[in-house]
Amino acid sequence: MSSSTFQSPSEDGNFTDDVVALVQKEIGGDLKSLKKVSGLLEQLTLENKQLEEQVLTVSSSVPLRVSAALSTAEESRVKLESLLEKERLLSNTLQQHLQGAQVWADSIGQVLAQLDTLERHMKYLQCLARIEELSDSIQQYLMTNSMWDAVSAIDRMASLDMGLWESGCSHLQAFLRETLCFWHKILKDKLASDFEEVLTQFHWPFISPPTQTLSPPANVQELNSQLELLVSQLLSLQTSDDLISEKRETPSRPGQSQTPPLSLPIQIMLLPLSKRFRYHFTGNRQTNNLSKPEWFLTQVLIWMGNSSNFMDEKIQPILDRAGAKVNVELCRGLLTLAQEKLAQDTPLLLYDDALFCHLVDEVLQFEKELRSTHSYPRAYPGVLHILLEETVFQKWLSVERKMAVEKVDAMLSAEGAWSSQYKDITDVDELKAPDCAETFMTLLLVITERYRALPCPRAQLSFLALQKELVDDFRIRLTQVMKEESRQPLSPRYCAILNAANYISTVLSDWGDNVFFLQLQQAAVSVGEEILGPLGATETGRLASLEGSLFEALLALLERLRGDMLGRLLDAVMRDVKEKAQPYCKDRWISLPSQSDQATMSLSSSACPMMLCLRDHLLQLQQMLCLPLFQMFWQGLAERLNSFIYGDLILYNHFNEGGAAQLQYDMTRNLFPLFGHYCKRPENFFKHVKEACIILTLKVGPALLLCDMLKQSEEEEGILNHQQPSPESALNELGVYKLAPSDVQILLNLRSAWLNQAHC
Repeated sequence: MSSSTFQSPSEDGNFTDDVVALVQKEIGGDLKSLKKVSGLLEQLTLENKQLEEQVLTVSSSVPLRVSAALSTAEESRVKLESLLEKERLLSNTLQQHLQGAQVWADSIGQVLAQLDTLERHMKYLQCLARIEELSDSIQQYLMTNSMWDAVSAIDRMASLDMGLWESGCSHLQAFLRETLCFWHKILKDKLASDFEEVLTQFHWPFISPPTQTLSPPANVQELNSQLELLVSQLLSLQTSDDLISEKRETPSRPGQSQTPPLSLPIQIMLLPLSKRFRYHFTGNRQTNNLSKPEWFLTQVLIWMGNSSNFMDEKIQPILDRAGAKVNVELCRGLLTLAQEKLAQDTPLLLYDDALFCHLVDEVLQFEKELRSTHSYPRAYPGVLHILLEETVFQKWLSVERKMAVEKVDAMLSAEGAWSSQYKDITDVDELKAPDCAETFMTLLLVITERYRALPCPRAQLSFLALQKELVDDFRIRLTQVMKEESRQPLSPRYCAILNAANYISTVLSDWGDNVFFLQLQQAAVSVGEEILGPLGATETGRLASLEGSLFEALLALLERLRGDMLGRLLDAVMRDVKEKAQPYCKDRWISLPSQSDQATMSLSSSACPMMLCLRDHLLQLQQMLCLPLFQMFWQGLAERLNSFIYGDLILYNHFNEGGAAQLQYDMTRNLFPLFGHYCKRPENFFKHVKEACIILTLKVGPALLLCDMLKQSEEEEGILNHQQPSPESALNELGVYKLAPSDVQILLNLRSAWLNQAHC
């Protein structure tokens, strides 16, 4: 037994219980186990002896360790006290040193502050001296007519001015700016005077179109050299001119990109034109007429055209050689005159719809001429941004809506609103669109052309929303007129309404694939909800993937209207046909003479009214409906006729051999050919009738065999028999594909009395 078997006394001191538990475990209730007592006693005695030895060993070593720890702690305390004393002495010494050095530090700080002040004063004086030096240099250069040196000095002075922007020397900045302005004005005036003199010899400005009668100057070579020299020198003054004028890039308006300031030579060239413009189009001049914006817009375009050759041949090459990144500069300057005039006049016209509309028309025409005729880059703003100011733009939308609604009212109430102007020209009038629908879509197209050039997608989407609103309003009007005409669905006006709905739907479908509207579709995905309303995740996804179109909802509504009107038209025709077909349906098919008893077969007399009715309606509607609608109509009519003849004539009668032959003749030689004008195989649209005729005209033998096979197949239904052909394959061999075997059995039972004995 190991020593681990002995359990130490529990924490409550109940040693007796532990001894009892040990004895119970080792000896138990078996008296034979008492022999283990001696061994247990020896083991416990040995363990007790070992424990006593361990206690004695520990008791002797603990005092030595405690003593050593106390000794170490005492040494550490002494060292710490020594270090604290040294720290106190050093701190006192350092404090005394700092107090003594503070006097020197204060003295040195005063000297450094004086040095800093002197340095700033020196730099201030150096800057003043530099300004005086540059000023004297410019004066000397001007006196000696050294223009390039004077321009370079002005440029250096402008660089110095820009270098002082962040300094706090306001008086120095003001002095430098005044000096710069003084010399810049003198130099600019001198160069501008010389430049204007040279331009005058080139007959600038070209108020009227240049003619060949103006002989070139005798000293043209010298003038060209002077022109290039002066333009180059003026370009070198550009930095200081922009600095003095503080020309910054103006904040952009909706759809307007930022543009740099005009170059100095162009500014000088614009002066005489600007004077003329303000003379004629400001103040109380008769030419300053709010109702005639085309006067000043046209004048600007004329000046652009008159000056283009001179600019391309004389000025632009010099600008290119000087490395100036400018283009169509004069056009940009002249355009500024028009922009300022429009910004001034437009707010005055907001309360006069007629004048405002005229202004918009002229602005759009001006923009078109500017971009096409004068090749003005689209990167530069034209004049359309004037119309995109919020107040002006909302007025534009309001006027467009008002004018469009008035035009729609007028076109719908016009005398020839529901007739086509191309009705006598077959090749042109494929869609047979009435005048009101064609005029309406032309109106929408005009609106599209008006806003197509707008540089802002949001504005374009606003106009698109207006167009969709107008289309939906026109659809509602068509529906209202259709309901008025629904009592006479075969009238020309009803068909014209149907053609109108189809025409609008066709045009909108084409627009959905147009590049311009596809671009608008992409814009609508990002900003369209603000203008077109919530689109929804599904619609947004369809628009983004180009699966749908911007006109999808409108097309669905128009399709519903078209389907409803076609249904009403078919109902009306079928009512007429059914009325005329009643005698034909009630004919005695079971007692008609056989084919062998007749010399020649002819159309049943009772079928003539029905056939004539069908023919007349088909011819009439072919003339009144456009081709796509007429195709839908005759196919729908054929489908309904097929169901009617099969259900109301064939299944409600019994046929002898003569009756079946007569029915087949009436169908294949008369009814089907009526539709043969519109397709190659009209019988494919009458499959029930065609196959019923096949079954009814079967010879007696094949009919009996077919009847037996169908009976047997019905009896053995569910039992596989690979040797017996299926009823479907047997019917297919006869040319029957549409009718089910049960339908064929019904038809066989409609044959005359000779087959009733073998009732199928």
